[in-house]
Amino acid sequence: MQLNDIHTIYFIGIGGIGMSALARYFRGHGARVYGYDRTETALTKAMVAEGMQVHYDDDVRHIPENVDLVVWTPAVPQEHSELAWFRAHNIPVKKRAEVLGLISKDKRCIAVAGTHGKTTTSTIAAYLLRSCGVDATAFLGGISANLGSNFVEGKSEWVVVEADEYDRSFLQLHPEIAILNSLDPDHLDIYGSPEAVVETYKQFIRQIKPGGILIYRHDLPIGDVVDELRKSGRHALSFGIDAGDYEATNLRIEDGQMVFGIRSSIINWGDLHFNYPGRHNVENATAAWAAVNAAGAFMPGMPKALAHFRGVKRRFEFIVRRPECVYIDDYAHHPTELQAAISAARMLFPDRRITGVFQPHLYSRTRDFADGFAEALDLLDECLLLPIYPAREKPIEGVHSEMILDKMNLSNKKIVTKEQVIETLQKSNPEILLTMGAGDIDTLIEPIRLLIEKKYPSNKPA
Repeated sequence: MQLNDIHTIYFIGIGGIGMSALARYFRGHGARVYGYDRTETALTKAMVAEGMQVHYDDDVRHIPENVDLVVWTPAVPQEHSELAWFRAHNIPVKKRAEVLGLISKDKRCIAVAGTHGKTTTSTIAAYLLRSCGVDATAFLGGISANLGSNFVEGKSEWVVVEADEYDRSFLQLHPEIAILNSLDPDHLDIYGSPEAVVETYKQFIRQIKPGGILIYRHDLPIGDVVDELRKSGRHALSFGIDAGDYEATNLRIEDGQMVFGIRSSIINWGDLHFNYPGRHNVENATAAWAAVNAAGAFMPGMPKALAHFRGVKRRFEFIVRRPECVYIDDYAHHPTELQAAISAARMLFPDRRITGVFQPHLYSRTRDFADGFAEALDLLDECLLLPIYPAREKPIEGVHSEMILDKMNLSNKKIVTKEQVIETLQKSNPEILLTMGAGDIDTLIEPIRLLIEKKYPSNKPA
């Protein structure tokens, strides 16, 4: 199927962050875009305003005539009636990753892979490229504050995408430049074992195009595949803090900002200012900088551009900054991500009490990583733990949030429902508040913001 043959396209799960980026791509190319999602959100409202048609009940009567292609996400169950109808009527159905592969195959692709950091790193890379005058297209896993969207259309041959490991989706991609940030086990319901996760990432790395480049965190256990790349005429560059071919140096905090240098065989920048806290985000920025250089983009203004990077929605996003209370929201849903978010808050506010509200995502992930979740949440001073958000899964007997709570050493901890969160926060006075999770915990952001601003009406920043 040729992309220019697609005049009417239908998305099942159109409100997902990756699906909506694809929908915006096709709408921008003149296609009629229709779709289903379970609930109306700010994102689906924006898409309707952009000329797409979206509905929220699983009903085949909403299906338009002459659909050329159906795109679906594995987050939607196989028994979905609209999906079954399309298959029964022999209308082409492709996964989101397959379509992203079709779009990117004839372009010069920068693909960002890893259990964590994909959205932040790809957003920094796309923003820096465009700041250097390279008009790159970008499909992002979050809403970029600088770019104003999760999708931006460019006129150059470059495209920046996230290489999603769920359901082995990233094997649809054949990038020219690949970034690999992390290899922590996840999605063990799909892979079965941590070893299978690593082997599949190696398979993805082997799909880098001839002459292409891998940019990888220096301590990842992929020495064998790095050797393979180099023997085949491809390239590999490592990055890290005080380590690697691209080395972040002299990391410190000044006036609430991360400040560091980047040194490699071809550059030596000092005193770069970056508004995104945490060692992990410095690594993400270093990887993105290396990828932009690998793409041939250099600009004296890159330090200024990095200093003006304003982040990604739900990635350590400051919702409220008051002297009495700072409220930060983060998408963290894996133990390593929780640890990174909490540590970043601790780095910025070392002398203040941190309260975390966490919603576990998926029964299988809770079962597989209960120990890791408990260890990460023990870094808090107080923890409010929500029930598990099931997403695509049915309950697993014996798996619940109490599994995490019972393993925690923290004394100030309890399980609350979503409905009890506001009441609980009303009675307490959190100094630094973190909401974390990938489920529907984001529906609490606005009520919490209103609560804090009502309690502390001061306009002075923290």
